[in-house]
Amino acid sequence: MADILFTERMKNKFREWRDGLLQEQNQDDQIQGISKDSKQQFQVIFFKMHPALRLNGFTSHQLKLIQLVIRKHFKDLSYVSVNSEASGSQEIVVYTDSKDELNLLLKEVKEENYRAAELKIQSAVGFRHVIDLLSSEQKLIVGHNCFLDIAHVYSKFIGPLPGTPEEFVTSVNKCFPHIVDTKILLNTNYTLQERMKRSRKSLASAFALFCPQIAAGSRSTDLDSLSHVKVDVEVGDLRSSSWNPGGKHEAGYDAFMTGSIFAQLCSDLGVDFKLHESSKQLALNEKLQKYINHLYLSWMHGDIIDLNTGDKVADSSPSYSLKRRYPKILFENIVIIWGFPSKLKASEVRQCISKVFGPTSVVTVYHLDATAVFVQFSKTELVSEFLLLKDTLERSDGPILVLHPLAKLLEGGNTCAANYDTYKKICCSPLSECLFADQAKAVGIRWKTKLIEYKVTLGSEEHENPSVEGNVISAMKFVEKTKPNTIDRLRNVPPRGKMSCFEIEDSYCTAEANL
Repeated sequence: MADILFTERMKNKFREWRDGLLQEQNQDDQIQGISKDSKQQFQVIFFKMHPALRLNGFTSHQLKLIQLVIRKHFKDLSYVSVNSEASGSQEIVVYTDSKDELNLLLKEVKEENYRAAELKIQSAVGFRHVIDLLSSEQKLIVGHNCFLDIAHVYSKFIGPLPGTPEEFVTSVNKCFPHIVDTKILLNTNYTLQERMKRSRKSLASAFALFCPQIAAGSRSTDLDSLSHVKVDVEVGDLRSSSWNPGGKHEAGYDAFMTGSIFAQLCSDLGVDFKLHESSKQLALNEKLQKYINHLYLSWMHGDIIDLNTGDKVADSSPSYSLKRRYPKILFENIVIIWGFPSKLKASEVRQCISKVFGPTSVVTVYHLDATAVFVQFSKTELVSEFLLLKDTLERSDGPILVLHPLAKLLEGGNTCAANYDTYKKICCSPLSECLFADQAKAVGIRWKTKLIEYKVTLGSEEHENPSVEGNVISAMKFVEKTKPNTIDRLRNVPPRGKMSCFEIEDSYCTAEANL
């Protein structure tokens, strides 16, 4: 009822104003009359040389009702919405004498709104303008161990990250055809390595070594001893009296350190800045060519990727200390274990497994969350042997489970284990939980151990394809060999029949389907 009354009142107001225009009455009287009656909701104006009413103070719902009134009852009035940077958004009712005038007016309004929207978008883009300018000018981008930085810039200002590293580097190379990483320079140039000697390759360490006077807080970098590049430092008025170098890990100062290091490294390599008028010309310098567009795809493993081709550089290799600290990941050697007590640490998990399979059996243990870990074994066959041993222990009702070194890992009876392929399948589910154990439960995992088949290669040709049952027997012998003092107890376990690994897995899958 309120809408009906409102639309009727608006119809009378617009008819009164329109009829006054047609009768050529005094417009001043019309302006005063409408303004007084409607509490300044109507303001008579001229819009692009046409009589018009500006609508003020109406809700969005009321404006929709006004549009319906104009469209249904007035052929010579039009409702237009105008967006301009100067006056903002305006809702206007305009009088036109003919349809041609109306079409011309609507075209002008559409173009004006489009220009206003373009200006609004341009003003909202912000820092993206800088990224676009760097890309269009093909500037030389300098970073320090900057693969992740480039990935962030791409995802925030260019588009969603591609699915593979190869697609990513191809896209990056189109936007930024010239990128140089100062860490690549420090690690692949023999002369610079001699300068660094045993120093760390971090940004702060390199800055302290190659730009000592700036790092110390001096305002000038002229040094008499070594041929250091002069860097002019400009600071604000508040800091001009007491210049200090800032702090590392602050984005602006990290960029300053990176640029200073690169300038000094170029000087050490014999690059003459006076011969290069632009950074694009500098990127084409023959002394820098073998370092351009090479980034560390994985600093832990020393993998360097060429952004021009998408291929890994053949001579990339990490230091010995990095190899020990970050061993190469072999997915076929990984077991995912989850559901164990949250108090258990990675070192304790390693200790439990190493007591059974030997001190060198576990390469590394990664915590996925408080109750889940990745365990990477040194050999692929240890994956199936571990899973079979775990399954055997959990099937035993005797004291063997309490006395076994894996008892701490299996405490609580909720510990599950599988190979890396199972981890990928669980993660492919659209369901998402905080803990991996809850994620697996949500996916519908009912089994505790997913056994896999591992084919043992024997010396004789007649045993090149051993039976699955033979593999199970071999694994059982391994259990006997690792814990000879418990084999008598194992023999007291009631027999459950001989089943292959795949038969065991299929039985669990069948039971899960029945549930």
